Amino acid sequence: MSAPRTDFAALTPKLWTTLRGGYHLADLRADALAGLTVAIVALPLAMALAIASGTTPDKGLHTAIVAGFLISALGGSRVQIGGPTAAFIPVVFVVIERFGYGGLILCTLLAGLMLIAAGLLRLGALMRYMPQPVITGFTAGIAVTIFSSQVKDALGLRMDHMPAEFVSRWTAYGQHIATTQPAAVVLTVLGLAVIVGLRRWRPKWPGFLLALLACTFAAMIFALPAETIGSRFGTLPSSLPTFAVPHIPLDRTFQLLPSAFTIAFLAGVESLLSAVVADGMIGGRHRSNGELVAQGVANVGAALFGGLPATGALARTATNVRAGARSPVSGILHAGFLLAFMLLLAPLMRHVPLAALAAVLLVVAWNMSEVDHFRHTMLAPWGDRIVLLLTFGLTVFLDLTVAIQFGVVAAAFVFMHRMAQSGGFDPDRSREQDEAWRQRALLPPGVETLRISGPLFFGASNRLDTLLDPFLAPPKVFILHMRRVPMIDASGEHALENLAARCQRQGIALIVSGLQPQPRRVLDDMAFAAHARDVHFTANDAAAMTLAHTLATGDARSQRDP
Repeated sequence: MSAPRTDFAALTPKLWTTLRGGYHLADLRADALAGLTVAIVALPLAMALAIASGTTPDKGLHTAIVAGFLISALGGSRVQIGGPTAAFIPVVFVVIERFGYGGLILCTLLAGLMLIAAGLLRLGALMRYMPQPVITGFTAGIAVTIFSSQVKDALGLRMDHMPAEFVSRWTAYGQHIATTQPAAVVLTVLGLAVIVGLRRWRPKWPGFLLALLACTFAAMIFALPAETIGSRFGTLPSSLPTFAVPHIPLDRTFQLLPSAFTIAFLAGVESLLSAVVADGMIGGRHRSNGELVAQGVANVGAALFGGLPATGALARTATNVRAGARSPVSGILHAGFLLAFMLLLAPLMRHVPLAALAAVLLVVAWNMSEVDHFRHTMLAPWGDRIVLLLTFGLTVFLDLTVAIQFGVVAAAFVFMHRMAQSGGFDPDRSREQDEAWRQRALLPPGVETLRISGPLFFGASNRLDTLLDPFLAPPKVFILHMRRVPMIDASGEHALENLAARCQRQGIALIVSGLQPQPRRVLDDMAFAAHARDVHFTANDAAAMTLAHTLATGDARSQRDP
């Protein structure tokens, strides 16, 4: 009987766990303030993302309300905020162009069912086995695609049709560049200036919303001839989202399966990545399978209420945490505040210039590109660089689904090549292990050790995320023995950076012992020491034990093995 309870616990919503543990008025106040803050950030984003996806802004708001509520109410993360995200724009735009909005509804429903099945089949952990260069490549590629999609509204180009393909789209821009509207350019520049300026001097202010207000007032006061939400879409409906099943082209099901899989994949990966980041910010631990089920239910709900695909939104989740959220109630209230905004402000939203929304998405694209991370990955071994560039190029010029497939296959071939080059046999393994246990017994309290064996690559690097979870209290010193790690890739280096950052946040001194030549070369090439400060390196286990004793007893000096 214990197994079913364990299975159910993996799917139990964090909301239930939080309320059962005690929820007080002070918690409600904190969650209400956080929910209001996130709703202010999400309002312009939801509209901008919907327009960029080739549909109307009200569908973005409906998605943020319905999916945002369901993800917080049923999800496995305590502070996750769900809704439409920029990652879906290329897929949604193509599906709507080829199959209409009914095709998108079918895609979203199928993706939701796939996510529910993945959670029930306990595939949450498998979603993390994604090579970091693939994630970086398609994320940067999506950022370029989003930037490309906003040129029309940013410049006010008069185009009846905007192609979905990257090259065709830029060709069309060149053909219509003479129709550039100065008013649209001015509003785009104003919006960018407000967002960038506030991020620098007033980072806690809602830059996106204030940029929309500034551009709207400027367009109205100076009577600028710029296209607005109202001139293109009419007045937004000021009513509750209604449950409806639109025409669904069931005969196109098999044609839509690849796009549905891509939506499900993006929703699963992005939500779990966001949950992992949130765990690091609050010191918690999400339930990956429960999160996948919630994402699936949210996508089904969003589709049936006339919305778009949804997932956990990293930027909004981070805003939620920084605003003081304590439980999933903040996400539920964020959906309620968005609903109130839509009901009260719908007649006014028609005056928002499309150039202002383009400015918002240009900033989103820049943030999503993670240029520094892209450059950092380009310092990785040649195989990771090939996977990165291949995934990036296919995402931009061909198709996201194809990019992910080829990226994962290429990463697998690179891994097999590396394993063929790094094979070996250690005849003294048992003797070394016995000696390690004897040394460990002599360590003072507050020191914990872990020995890694085998390559630290994309399929195993996610295990570093949970190394510190079993400890009831954080240790003073944590020793990571890596003498038996013959190879490390970009995903492994990224996981080590995350472990070092978590140790730093919790005041844990991290010691890395016994690096072999290939891992040391990779860490040096990728400037690991510059990104993960306060990490001590020792040549062997004996030196690590000596340094750990020094750090644990308070006589800590900087001892790094160059």
